[in-house]
Amino acid sequence: MKKKALALAAAALSFAMLLSGCGGSGSDAGSKSNGPVIISSYNSEPQNPLVPGNTNETGGGSAIDLLFSRLVSFDAKGDPSNEVAQSITPSNGGKTYTIKIKDGWKFTDGTPVTAQSFTKAWSYTANAKNAYLCSSFFSSIAGYDALQDAKTLKGDEQLSGLKVVDDHTFTVDLNQPDATFPVKVGYSGFAPLPESFYKDPKAFGENPVGNGPYKFKKWDHNKVISVVKNPDYKGNVKVENDGVDLVDYTSTDAGYADVQGGNLDVMNTVPAADTKTFKTDDTVQAYSKPGSVFQSFTIPSNLPHFDTTTKEGVLRRQAISMALDRKTLIAKVMNGINTPAVEFTSPLTPGYSDSIPGNENLKFNKSKAQELWKQADAISKYDGTLTFSFNADGGAKPFYDAVVNQLKNNLGINVATSPVPTFQEFRDAITKRSIKGAFRTGWQPDYPSPENYLYQLYDSAAADGNGSNDGDYKNPKFDELMTKAYAAPSNDAANKIYQQSQEILLNDLPSIPLYYMNNNGVAAKGVKNFAMNWQGVPVYAQITK
Repeated sequence: MKKKALALAAAALSFAMLLSGCGGSGSDAGSKSNGPVIISSYNSEPQNPLVPGNTNETGGGSAIDLLFSRLVSFDAKGDPSNEVAQSITPSNGGKTYTIKIKDGWKFTDGTPVTAQSFTKAWSYTANAKNAYLCSSFFSSIAGYDALQDAKTLKGDEQLSGLKVVDDHTFTVDLNQPDATFPVKVGYSGFAPLPESFYKDPKAFGENPVGNGPYKFKKWDHNKVISVVKNPDYKGNVKVENDGVDLVDYTSTDAGYADVQGGNLDVMNTVPAADTKTFKTDDTVQAYSKPGSVFQSFTIPSNLPHFDTTTKEGVLRRQAISMALDRKTLIAKVMNGINTPAVEFTSPLTPGYSDSIPGNENLKFNKSKAQELWKQADAISKYDGTLTFSFNADGGAKPFYDAVVNQLKNNLGINVATSPVPTFQEFRDAITKRSIKGAFRTGWQPDYPSPENYLYQLYDSAAADGNGSNDGDYKNPKFDELMTKAYAAPSNDAANKIYQQSQEILLNDLPSIPLYYMNNNGVAAKGVKNFAMNWQGVPVYAQITK
């Protein structure tokens, strides 16, 4: 997401992630007097081919969400409803789920969506041989551990916890109870796949076959992904237009100018230079409401002098966090449109709290920061330069310039920015673990639960390329609390455990929380029904012009 690192999503925050996006021009599909209504939207080039289980950033996630329907869908507020699922029924104390799917669903190649469409797709994503980015989402299913030694696998082995009963029924056995499972299956990584996928997964990703409200039309790389209304779709989404063009941009300024000029319909971000004026800009329609996207930067957990398993490393992380005046950064660089982070989820997430012990590490305290840095230097002197990487096409430069300046002024240390040209290249570098310094991270939630922010970003099972733990943070005590939360008898009980787990994160700081993003966006004049959902994504299906 997603997703997801934010182009960050991302993502992405991550998605799956800040949305990034040639100084490209808007789609030429446009709306004609009696022709199809095609909505053009700001986007970034996806990191990977368009396969749900290998997409965890917002550039690809935007397309995946339009093309693939899951067992459960979420409305604009994040409330779940069964979509492909007829029912999801727990038993065995919440360790087993029986899932029945509705009859009549089809993929866009005309083949039926069956129980096996889900079980095979989930197993393929979980299988370490395939090295898919969403693997860790399936770690609670029985048999997951047996599919994690890539050297002994062929790639088509199935999760033992998944059993097909008939074409419309399958069961899921979990390693432990999981109250979030009926919501988690609404994430794009849990989408079904047709049999054609397994013949050539790479080719499929260039020409995907889904079951969602839209169907794939074309992908001109670094230009546009075009989808059109799926006439056979029978789910919860009412589609009011004829299609969507996701247009690649490498400059938020270029995207905003195209919206102002009527050459781009919608954009779910605003350039830093325009955050002060976009709400009163009479050439656009402005949108700004509280959101659920979490922005941070991550320092690899094994980076020398910053290792999270050492006292020196934790002291340096705490010093850096306290040396940042988040309120001033947001006020001066972002014109006050976002909110300083006080924990690792978001104000819209169930169980959110602004008073978790340890959150003083996220508050500006220059003298304390200097004291902690000195303590770390007493353990092992550090005279290197800490770099901050980000995708240059996503509008993050002004913010990270300001971050670097604050650290220089408040800590007196050597720091520098290290921009990467495009979001795709940036995410590739993160995936390959080739960045040897701090890097921008963020998270656009995949489903409304603290588990999605915490387990998927910081549990050991999501590290080492198996998920979205991009800093490879590993803490057995944190992992134990994740396990305990899964086994909790209720969501309220689980949320209390998630809060407890954040005390560990607030001490270790595997990532440095920065701010919660408002859902800020713009639409061109003449566009109707523009709004953004709980993830900060335009509600494409309702937009017309």
